[in-house]
This record gives sequence, structure tokens and C-alpha cells, in this order.
Amino acid sequence: MITIAPVTLEGHGVRLEPMAASHTDGLAAAASDGRLWELFYTAIPAPADVPGYIAAALDGLRGGHMLPWVVRDAGSGDIVGSTRYHDIVATIDRVEIGYTFYASRWQRTHVNTACKLLLMGHAFDTLACRVVGLRTDRFNFRSQQAIARLGATKEGVLRHHGVRKDGSARDTVMYSVLAHEWPDVRRNLELRMVRPPR
Repeated sequence: MITIAPVTLEGHGVRLEPMAASHTDGLAAAASDGRLWELFYTAIPAPADVPGYIAAALDGLRGGHMLPWVVRDAGSGDIVGSTRYHDIVATIDRVEIGYTFYASRWQRTHVNTACKLLLMGHAFDTLACRVVGLRTDRFNFRSQQAIARLGATKEGVLRHHGVRKDGSARDTVMYSVLAHEWPDVRRNLELRMVRPPR
């Protein structure tokens, strides 16, 4: 059974720090770059909602079903986004990666690939997870493309599965990587780190 605890992960030009209330201003600035909260199919907070976003993440940490990080660019030290493990089921060695967003200027850069290398590496190599899941809204086409580029397998669509922030029902597209698939997925991610994004 996996044991989850806050940890700093660093490499490939990014640093993942355990989320704290002190990150409020940095996360608000990241979400403001591109007014990301206006996308109806995401759960990115408006600047005024960041304290509640952090509080909910930390409640999930205390409840044992979330492990949230802020993402920093290692070069500048700027907070460029956020990500977390969620829907953690320790008894079957499963985590999901989600609640991920990056400031617009950092999208389609090395950041997402670097974060997924760190998060999956920690999940599979340190925690000994058997599976890492990922999910997104069926209208979040950019996220679906990014997850597919990682090498995750699309499992299917759960219809009328969740509630969006506007109260509408969402269909959820589910993906996963199994432990035995991780070496090939890692090679793919490492290759993507040395090749420019397309």
C-alpha cells in the first residue's frame, strides 16, 4: 500500500513545491496570465478565488486523497501553475494526476512534460504505484492532446460524470499509465524534453 506525503520534486527546469497559503499571490498571477478561469471546462480559479482553491487542496491533503503542488520555473523562480495527485486510493496503489494549469505563456513549453516526468517518476519509482490515471473534460481538447502525447492510454468517456464550476454536467475522458508501461512512457517523455514542442 502506497504512503503519500508532501515532498518537493525538482528537475528538467521545474520545481514542484508542496502547496501552501503563502503561494496565493503567485498562483493568482499564473491564473491571470490568459484569464484561464474563463474557460468553462476547467476548474482554474479566478484570482479572488485562489485562497479557497488552496484551502480545498489542503483539505484534500489532510483527508488523504490529494497531494497538491505549485509549479515553479527553476530559472526565474516564478510560480507558473499548479498540479496535484488526486483521487488517491492507497490500498490499490493508484493516484491520478490533475488539477493542472499553467500560465498561458508557459503552455506548449517544456513545463508540462517536465512536470509529468517528475510526477510519474515519483508515483512509479518512489511510491511503487501500479497505475497513474489522468482525466479531462471532453471539451478540453488541448488537454486531451497533451495527455495523449505523454503516451497515456485512453480508457473511455464517462458520460454525465462530474459537475463543472458553472453547475453543468461534464463528460470525463479517462486515461491511464500502468506500471509496466512506465519505462516506455518515461523514454517518450525524456525524448520530448530534448526535442522542441510542435
